[in-house]
Amino acid sequence: QVQLVESGGGLVQAGGSLRLSCAASGRTFSNYNMGWFRQAPGKEREFVAAISWSGRSTDYADSVKGRFSISRDNAKNTVYLQMNSLKPEDTAVYYCAGGTSSYPLVRDDQYDYWGQGTQVTVSS
Repeated sequence: QVQLVESGGGLVQAGGSLRLSCAASGRTFSNYNMGWFRQAPGKEREFVAAISWSGRSTDYADSVKGRFSISRDNAKNTVYLQMNSLKPEDTAVYYCAGGTSSYPLVRDDQYDYWGQGTQVTVSS
């Protein structure tokens, strides 16, 4: 079992930045590929970014490429999502997820564990 706890969400103006963190506990964090998803009101949950267990490989949704950056610190059991140049359409609940399926993991059904989510609101 892996427990995931997100933090770092909040309210920010368009063009601003936020860094989300996801702290993991339980089984060995470095065994897991990690990802971030988001869900806006009335919409389905969508893939945002993923990172391999080693951190050597990353993938992004087209909508966030060049603005968001995913990273991890296996010594701290934490994965991060740096979000720059935020837009109102980035407003959503952001979820951290972990899975052991073969990388890349871009579908939510590939992940085994999920955090509770953190709200990000971008005002125009």
